Amino acid sequence: MEDCIFCKIASGEIPADVVYSDDQVTAFRDLNPQAPTHILVIPRCHIATLNDLQPSDEAVVGRMYGAARDIASAEGLAEAGYRTVMNCNEAGGQTVFHIHLHLLGGRMMHWPPG
Repeated sequence: MEDCIFCKIASGEIPADVVYSDDQVTAFRDLNPQAPTHILVIPRCHIATLNDLQPSDEAVVGRMYGAARDIASAEGLAEAGYRTVMNCNEAGGQTVFHIHLHLLGGRMMHWPPG
């Protein structure tokens, strides 16, 4: 998608504080962090919402979670714990319509989240 900010970050067209990148996903620090560590993990391919996932996309979603696990370990979050969240559509809290996994840590997470 030519107007998608996350596609532009994944391609390197827009700079970001990238903490991880491979051939399927890119991860970068959120500009509006909701926790001491707040990293977004995105697929390089454009998928607007979870509702748009196709069976062929399932491997990339698994890779997003694998990357989140590795990043959490590298950031020192794994032992204490962390939260991963994916929002879907406006009522679910999605503001950028390119799926992304929030990796949050560095503080106690509460439930329900809101």
